[in-house]
Amino acid sequence: MERVMGGGMLPLVLASVGVLLLYRILARLRPGAGVQDAVVVITGASSGLGKECARVFHAAGARLVLCGRDAARLQQVVQELTASSAGTQRQTYTPSTVIFDLADTDTVDRAAEEILKCYGQADVLINNAGISYRGNILDTHLSVQRDVMETNYFGPIALTQALLPSMVRRRSGHIVVISSVQGKIAIPYRSAYAASKHATQAYFDCLRAEIERYGIPVTVISPGYIRTNLSLNAVTGDGSKYGVLDKTTAMGWDPQDVAQAVLRAVRQRSKDVVLAGPLPTVAIYLRTLWPALFFKLMSSRARKEKKPKDE
Repeated sequence: MERVMGGGMLPLVLASVGVLLLYRILARLRPGAGVQDAVVVITGASSGLGKECARVFHAAGARLVLCGRDAARLQQVVQELTASSAGTQRQTYTPSTVIFDLADTDTVDRAAEEILKCYGQADVLINNAGISYRGNILDTHLSVQRDVMETNYFGPIALTQALLPSMVRRRSGHIVVISSVQGKIAIPYRSAYAASKHATQAYFDCLRAEIERYGIPVTVISPGYIRTNLSLNAVTGDGSKYGVLDKTTAMGWDPQDVAQAVLRAVRQRSKDVVLAGPLPTVAIYLRTLWPALFFKLMSSRARKEKKPKDE
């Protein structure tokens, strides 16, 4: 793959992208299962994409268990959802809340018990909570790499493994994880974040294969940039907050559109969904089909940036 003969690789990449786009169109037309009355667990539900997922699944009639660290903010989401459903014809439910820190894996088993007590089961688990990172590897403490991995990788797999036995016993359930395009390709000055998302992708790909026999689908959602506070709350190499709204984030996907895509993926029991524009999509294929060019482009990008800053 390091040597490209006769320029024949580019048509192959473009053809692969065309197949992916056709698959997405057909997936939208495919009928799917409803989520009315389903118990849907959402982590990181107090803000950003998690909050938008709570809105769309609540409107679809799901029984929600909203998870997060801040009880007051979660309760505010509950109040907003309850008010929004007034006068609607569809049956909706007042969401339940479970407060815990996903990064503290010692508390996850207890949290899983509380989640199951809410409705006696979990039909859909949406692993959404996460943290981003901006930093130069040379200036990044190893503790920061570990902290990002705890939140983005160990937390979600701990909760998944705590709830999974109840799904296996019932031969019913659905595991969803919000990964990132950076779980498929790595870009400069995102090492901790990209590493955590690569690990997430690998774990849930393995899980999908292992539990398919029980009729439990696993869906990995890989969005590009979304208009949330993710970059504002990102950590830097010394653990401090980045505190900058990147231009790429400000111009990213509307979180409502991403939340609708998550709902659609659950209904259609999709396996792997990439929500990105043409350039990131091509980059994903380049990484596999033409790695030499991909690495050259990333090196050029790193030299242009020189340090983590607004892109």
